[in-house]
Amino acid sequence: MTEPVLLADVVRSGFVESHHRGSVVVTAPDGSVEWSAGVIDQPMFPRSSNKPMQALGMLRNGLDLDGELLSLAGASHSGEAFHLDGVRRILAGAGLDESALRTPAAYPIDDQARDEWVRAGHGLDPITMNCSGKHAAMLATCVANDWAFHHDGNATGADATGADWGRNDYRSPEHPLQQAIRTAVEDSAGEKVSYVAVDGCGAPILAITLAGLARSFGLFAAAPGDTLEGRVANAFREHPNYASGSRRDESALMRAIPGLFCKAGAESVYAVGLADGRGLAVKIDDGNPRARAVVMAATLQRLGLDHEEITKQTRLPLYGGGVEVGAVQPHAAAFA
Repeated sequence: MTEPVLLADVVRSGFVESHHRGSVVVTAPDGSVEWSAGVIDQPMFPRSSNKPMQALGMLRNGLDLDGELLSLAGASHSGEAFHLDGVRRILAGAGLDESALRTPAAYPIDDQARDEWVRAGHGLDPITMNCSGKHAAMLATCVANDWAFHHDGNATGADATGADWGRNDYRSPEHPLQQAIRTAVEDSAGEKVSYVAVDGCGAPILAITLAGLARSFGLFAAAPGDTLEGRVANAFREHPNYASGSRRDESALMRAIPGLFCKAGAESVYAVGLADGRGLAVKIDDGNPRARAVVMAATLQRLGLDHEEITKQTRLPLYGGGVEVGAVQPHAAAFA
């Protein structure tokens, strides 16, 4: 049986002290597998790497967003001030305010943004949770369709996901919003969703294969700009800071490589689409995010992409006493 393979080494003072195992796949423009290592054909949760496909489902059903706000609708944002302003703009466009959000209260995931938020006297808040842009867009889609979206307190009992949904909760897998999103995910991946669970933000997360995730990103990246898929990809490319954050590796990669669009997710999932229609997807088996960008950068190099930002991201420095003493780096044999 295929198993995850060694993809990254943790090297300290010249000594390999740890490894990260995982899986990686590259799909061709026609969706076929071009290269892979590890497990690529078994169900996995893309986590927030699913967000571009979720945005597609919302656009198909009347979400009226473009530019930076569409990018934010597919983001795991850092909680910077411009992100929070954008979330409020999405909600206001639907006649709503922050009280409608069902994201769990959280601090910004960016350290600097978190410190600024706390110094300003704020605490845990739903709007600073990194998925609030997606949730604001979900609510706006419900308003556009006159779909009920409030948790009404009349839950029908825990379902197979373990959640106790209210009948009108926009996060319920049975809600028309989530059914539309499921269809968009399946259409993009070219396969059926095999399992439904609850994501960290409380919305459904849909299991597909790693190859299906890569295939989705290749489809979006090569789509013409006047298609809904192309609109999502271009929103990310043109507004990368809204898709992640101004100090994030994802936004740096999109700024550096023309035509590339990408989205990371929890549990060390990462997907990239290239303008020629190739898709790439990575899953680090232990869920530690430190190897995510390193493995993706090594995969891009293996495809022949050469840029100083890619080279920079092939190693994550490690420190001892404030001095760089090593790095997380690609396992050479995996990318030979």
